Amino acid sequence: MTQPARTVIAVNGRIVSGAPSAPRPIGGPVTVNGEVIPAAAIRAETQHHAAPKGKPGAAWRSAVNAVVVRTLLLQEARRRGLTPEPEEIGPGRYETEEEALTRALLDAEVVTEAPDEASVRAEWERDPSRFRTPPLWEVSHILVACDPGDEAGRAAAHARASDLAAQALSDPRTFAHLAREHSACDSKSSGGALGQIRPGDCVPEFEAALRRMADGEIGREPVLTRHGWHIIRLDAVAEGDVLPFEAVRQKISDAMMKAAWSRAARQFVDRLVQAADLVGADLES
Repeated sequence: MTQPARTVIAVNGRIVSGAPSAPRPIGGPVTVNGEVIPAAAIRAETQHHAAPKGKPGAAWRSAVNAVVVRTLLLQEARRRGLTPEPEEIGPGRYETEEEALTRALLDAEVVTEAPDEASVRAEWERDPSRFRTPPLWEVSHILVACDPGDEAGRAAAHARASDLAAQALSDPRTFAHLAREHSACDSKSSGGALGQIRPGDCVPEFEAALRRMADGEIGREPVLTRHGWHIIRLDAVAEGDVLPFEAVRQKISDAMMKAAWSRAARQFVDRLVQAADLVGADLES
């Protein structure tokens, strides 16, 4: 039997439920303890849930479950008589009253303690190589510029970039020549060489591609960024040094606390789900 897909639900940026959701017909009534959830609220939520190819109803079902969990949290907060006190979350930006209520509820219900020294050290000793100074990449590229928002232009640029990538892969010695002849980046004058790059020096999509590449590799597929399509060559990479325990102790402790918070929050949400009268949603513990 096929298992239902897991739905990850976040409240105020924190993951609070990973309960599986079973497919249901779109458009049926959704109620939470007798409270009717407007279809408009679910439609608004769907923009935050991508649907897998060939499964157009998946985004709707995920949105239903997210709205149901949010409603359960708000109902519980109001049952406890909590008062919303919106906090500033950015310059001139404040939480909504609903966000403030869910935060107050979770802060009151989910309490975690910092892990002890032995637990933090054990986590570090499990694989110290995970904790390193940032790597240093030496990179060259060929840029085929385009506006990513222009579908036709993006497709044409991709075709051109794919052809250049194929040429570079068939004879890597021609990479610098191809860059000088075809790249839209100023680095064309140096054969596409960008020099040494550290994490944060380039756009996220470009950096993500570098992290997947091996020393000396030319990327088989062009990488799209806001500048256009890039054919990337990783000329050299210097992996960062392993950091000593004292240098990463606080980072590990914080990550362990965050994981413990998420587990406790999921358990709290599961208890609310088990006690709730739900129609049109299936959140199983």
